[in-house]
Amino acid sequence: MIAENTSPSNVTFASVLKACSRGNVAFRCVEQVHSKAIHYGFVTDPLVGNPLIDLYFKNGFIKSARSIFDELHLRNSVSWVAMISGCSKNGHEEEAIQVFCQMLESRTVPTPYVFSSVLSASTKIGSFELGEQLHALVFKWGLSSETYVCNALLSLYSRCGNFLSAESIFTEMNTRDEITFNSLISGLSQHGHSKKALQLFEKMQLSGMKPDCVTIASLLSACASLKETHKGQQLHSYSIKAGLLSDIIVEGSLLDLYVNCFDLQTAREFFNSTTTVNIVLWNVMLMAYGQTGNLSESLEIFSQMQIEGLRPNQYTYPSILRTCTSLGVMDLGEQIHTHVIKTGFELNVYVCSVLIDMYAKHGKLDIAREILERHPEKDVVSWTAMLAGYAQDGQCVEAIKLFEEMQIQGIRSDNIGFSSALSACAGIQALNQGKQIHAQTYIFGYSMDLSIGNSLVNLYARCGKMQDAYLAFRIIDNVKDEISWNGLISGFSQSGHSEEALQVFNQMNMSGVKPNLFTFCSAVSASANIANIKQGTQLHGRMIKTGLDLDTEAANALITLYAKCGSIDNAWREFCEMPERNEVSYNAMITGYSQHGFGKESLDLFEEMKQRNVKPNNVTFVGVLSACSHVGLVNRGISYLKSMSEEHGIVPRLEHYACVVDSFGRAGMVERAREFIEEMPIEPDAMIWRTLLSGCTVHKNLDIGEFAANQLLQLEPEDSATYVLLSNIYAVAKKWDLRDHMRQMMKERGVKKEPGRSWIEVENSVHPFFVGDRLHPSADHIYDYLKDLNMRISEIGYVQDRYSLLHDIEQEQKDTTVYIHSEKLAVVFGLISLSPLTPLRVFKNLRVCKDCHNWMKFVSKVSNRTLIVRDLNRFHHFKDGVCSCKDFW
Repeated sequence: MIAENTSPSNVTFASVLKACSRGNVAFRCVEQVHSKAIHYGFVTDPLVGNPLIDLYFKNGFIKSARSIFDELHLRNSVSWVAMISGCSKNGHEEEAIQVFCQMLESRTVPTPYVFSSVLSASTKIGSFELGEQLHALVFKWGLSSETYVCNALLSLYSRCGNFLSAESIFTEMNTRDEITFNSLISGLSQHGHSKKALQLFEKMQLSGMKPDCVTIASLLSACASLKETHKGQQLHSYSIKAGLLSDIIVEGSLLDLYVNCFDLQTAREFFNSTTTVNIVLWNVMLMAYGQTGNLSESLEIFSQMQIEGLRPNQYTYPSILRTCTSLGVMDLGEQIHTHVIKTGFELNVYVCSVLIDMYAKHGKLDIAREILERHPEKDVVSWTAMLAGYAQDGQCVEAIKLFEEMQIQGIRSDNIGFSSALSACAGIQALNQGKQIHAQTYIFGYSMDLSIGNSLVNLYARCGKMQDAYLAFRIIDNVKDEISWNGLISGFSQSGHSEEALQVFNQMNMSGVKPNLFTFCSAVSASANIANIKQGTQLHGRMIKTGLDLDTEAANALITLYAKCGSIDNAWREFCEMPERNEVSYNAMITGYSQHGFGKESLDLFEEMKQRNVKPNNVTFVGVLSACSHVGLVNRGISYLKSMSEEHGIVPRLEHYACVVDSFGRAGMVERAREFIEEMPIEPDAMIWRTLLSGCTVHKNLDIGEFAANQLLQLEPEDSATYVLLSNIYAVAKKWDLRDHMRQMMKERGVKKEPGRSWIEVENSVHPFFVGDRLHPSADHIYDYLKDLNMRISEIGYVQDRYSLLHDIEQEQKDTTVYIHSEKLAVVFGLISLSPLTPLRVFKNLRVCKDCHNWMKFVSKVSNRTLIVRDLNRFHHFKDGVCSCKDFW
């Protein structure tokens, strides 16, 4: 130290301070030297001030260092270096950059070490644009060959993922050191370029340079991501030889390697062999056992921590809590919550968000909301967890309200928050709010995010905006996953665009993305909607290969497919082979039997459903009441309607009342049907009155038919069916003036009758037919065969019912051959085109008329073929001159 009675020079002070910097001198000695320097007036001298600045920075006294720097009467390059480097190393990166700017203004020439320090500061705060500007200055000052500077640039570009620039700098460097290799290896590993990182390490070894602890940790992470256990073990051996194994970062990376490579036995052995107190290792083991669902081992690790006196940190609790969440062990989760409160981590942002997630996913949203409300810090993670909880639980309105509250609180949502909010909008079809959120995702830079893209596809599909859904799907581009494809396929299927749904399904297969259970169910539903049994059976075959056909949801979709395609036997076979059935299974089969005219089988299945304690719902009773209607069980239908509320606690809806009205109408009890409507506890809608009018048309009841039609015209004046049905009643009653009046009314109001059309699939092509159709290429053959067929069935008793054509022909026109209904043409084409072994299935968009129904019974007899016809309401199976509906449709 400096003697009391001497007059030291500035050189003396500088020498003493440099000695302090090199040695392990108590900081109070530095303060004494500083005090004497002030006394002798040398503190403003850069020769003394510069080492003082450096010493104060090294000991964390930022203000003292800054004060000395400000007092210097002359600042040289060493002064600026000390200040910039000190600020950067002490977490004051922005100030380091400001000091550098001041240095440039003072016209002081920057040294390589200055650039190294300021580039390091830019890297730490992620100011990569500034780093590129500094790179330009490096070129300007001719320092691009300096190793210090190049290393700093390498670190900058590696951190931001610009490896094109990083590798260019690395290649052009004249001299490389350990820092050079370490910087690039760490950057490559952190950005997922694991193979390149390992290849560069091999070059580093050939150069005779040694990696440091950070590099070894980076290489171990690269091995973990590539599942390269062998190379990881080699690094493990190297760490032991180099004496790096005791480093905390290396220990954690080694354990992470074995965990990621699913070698839990080695991971546990290594964990047991460690001697350092490292909470990170305990957390990694907790996470490992949690990911494998091993609750007992997770609990053992957590308990051992308590025994050894290790205090859990903010990452410990989330690991064990996530395990409880994924396994549904709420009791244990609540006990861990108690630990969280005792150790004071309840208000920790990370722990709080995981607690909210746990309670929200298990339906305890009130508790989750309480935790959120108590949390003093308004962080995006906790709010997003709560938002996702509401959305997943179906509380869409609450989810949207919370999202709006987040915005009011100034909390900027992340991609998960936006995705959850969009899912909530989809759940309640809040299209306008969804569009607003969509716009926000663009503003905040999430337009290319996969989860948001999938949510947008789902939103627009649910709202019937399939063009917008398809645009959102296309924007996802090359990162589409099964959720993306499923959203579009399901959307097309549910919005009635079934053919497009199947096209997208085929595109998905060509893209290489494997369909899952949800995909197959959506595609099967699309096939069912358009009665494409060929596509449906192909899908069924693929499901059998993947083992998905035995899943309850898949089997339900297949039952519906076969029922809608007229193959009720296959539907029943699928139902019987199900290992487990739910209410959807029974509903699909009950409805299928009902639509195919097997009313007794449908009702028997309903009784079995009750015996097996499978709870019926609204859909069940629609099928049951429809079955009663189709087989003429009027009283039994009324009994079932009463049982809905009395036995099952289900409030009947309009569709249930419509089934009973239909039952009365089919049985010819139209007066009773009208009384029933008037006694209904709810206001009848158009469906109810249309059902009554249809019954009146069949049974030629003009008075009640006119009454029902008047009600319908008030509710739906644009519906052509009302005019057609009433017109037919007038025609049957030979009230031609009134019939003509109805036709004139249709013209004046611009109402057009939906043309009847039928279609049949032959050799993978769908052949449509209209009334009197002569546009088909085989028209001549069809009409010749039809003429011959009519002669054959006339010989065994067929007589044409002219009343069925009264709406199609004018009063004065008698030639009914011009108005041959479309289903007759489709059936004839099927008879001349399909093998006798191939089922003949015809589909029609309107209800089959009485004449065509009678005609098909006779055709099935003379042709010895089974004809399956689906009209607007149901299936008809014609065989040996008998229809499955027993003429009651």
